Amino acid sequence: MTARGLAQPAARIKPARPRAVVAVAAALHLGFLPAAAEAQQRPLPIVRDAEAESLMRDYVGPIMRAANIPGGTAEVVLVNERDFNAFVVDAKRIFVNTGVLIDSKTPNEVIGVLAHETGHIAGGHLARIREAMAQAQMIAALGMLVGAGAMVAGANTGSSDLGSGGLGVMLGGMHVAQRSLLAYQRGEEEAADRAGLKYLERTKQSPRGMITVFERLADQQLMSSQFADPYAQSHPMPRDRIVNLTERAKASPYWDAVDPPALQARHDLVRAKLLAFTGNPSTVDRAYPRSDQSAPSRYARAILAFRLGDPASAVRELDALLKVQPGNPYFWELKGQVLLESGRPREALAPLRKAVSLAPKAALIRILLGQALVAADDPAVVDEAIGELNRGLAAEPNAGLAYRHLASAYARRGEVAMADLATARGLMADGDLANARRYAARAQSKLKTGSPAWLQADDIVSYKPPKI
Repeated sequence: MTARGLAQPAARIKPARPRAVVAVAAALHLGFLPAAAEAQQRPLPIVRDAEAESLMRDYVGPIMRAANIPGGTAEVVLVNERDFNAFVVDAKRIFVNTGVLIDSKTPNEVIGVLAHETGHIAGGHLARIREAMAQAQMIAALGMLVGAGAMVAGANTGSSDLGSGGLGVMLGGMHVAQRSLLAYQRGEEEAADRAGLKYLERTKQSPRGMITVFERLADQQLMSSQFADPYAQSHPMPRDRIVNLTERAKASPYWDAVDPPALQARHDLVRAKLLAFTGNPSTVDRAYPRSDQSAPSRYARAILAFRLGDPASAVRELDALLKVQPGNPYFWELKGQVLLESGRPREALAPLRKAVSLAPKAALIRILLGQALVAADDPAVVDEAIGELNRGLAAEPNAGLAYRHLASAYARRGEVAMADLATARGLMADGDLANARRYAARAQSKLKTGSPAWLQADDIVSYKPPKI
């Protein structure tokens, strides 16, 4: 994880702009915070971090299996937003704000959020909400046509009453469409709540965390919901939602179940990490004061020192942590990152190699090691750099920056064609199709026809974006 990009430079996702006549987007959210339409019209600041992603996979995996999701699981994507919110926009990804992890004191609270969002995926709510939106569009469009006809008739006959009536029909049609869609969406939210409780019971986990989350959201919305029209909301009213769920939740045989201590410890470290990387320094200091010598507090202070340009203090805190937890790959990863980004790439190699040995499936750590090997500027490690970057990119094919490091490594080995191909792949990952084709064509002209590299270049040269 890095202070500026959180493990890799933050990718930008631009979900398709919603098509609807009312201000309700085709995204299904946990809470009451999100102005869904606004969230879908701006890029999302995606967070990449091997440690946080590993934790989220362990949270969501059992829930997905309990829901019988085809393929076994969905990807959890972290969004660098402080609001407590989560949402789905397709059947393959659950988007979770970092604020969910930072504010959740237990793993069970986050798992409750994921169980709710899984309920949307398993219930096919995304497809059905789009159908409901289409029906709402039809209702509104019909009202517009009828109303417009009345207004034209009024204008032709000079009848102001007929014209006013036509305007009323138009507005009424839109109002009916909006209320219909919101009622449908409230029903889907209630269904996702019930499904989430079912998945928690199947996995022998407590539903207490889900209730805690909804109570927190209700407290946040206390003033705004006091005078709100319950029929003009996309979610059930906060207190009604809690009442409807609590009786069912307390009936679970696992109501008093607690999270395993090892999972709680991992959760506490990730909370500290996310707050330390994204929070205001004064906020981090208050949450993790120097008087607190726990692992999460020392972790947060190491990260904050790194952010504030004090790598010596960061390394000192990390070395203290590593004496207690020498098998933690993410402490080694962060130490390597601190050294790399403070201009000491050769010193970064040993901790990053150790991190890779402890977490061999963590592609982001392999890519960071490859970056350090390139930055070390040592001919003796160029082959290792190419190997690590290629292995990392096999699992993370959209990591655009990693291709640039790979291109540098190939160039140092004198393989110009492979350097051009790596550059083309990086540009392709970044969405620069024109320049990607140019570099791919240049690489292809120097590669053996029909070879794997030539075919990769040909895929880019001949690529045609899908029609929307």
